[in-house]
Amino acid sequence: MESWKLKLTGTWNEVKGKIKQQYSHLTDDDLLFEEGKDEELLGKLQQKTGKTKEDVKSWIESL
Repeated sequence: MESWKLKLTGTWNEVKGKIKQQYSHLTDDDLLFEEGKDEELLGKLQQKTGKTKEDVKSWIESL
């Protein structure tokens, strides 16, 4: 499993808090993580932050 996916399943509440600190305009709905819908979440974050898919993955890994 990719390390960014491990962050989603393991420490999502911590990661979500860090994301909200950097992007306060993101809502809880934007950051809703459901098992098996990680690509959907990635797409939302990509759209809302203006980053590429790879940039979002790397950013999540670094949090």
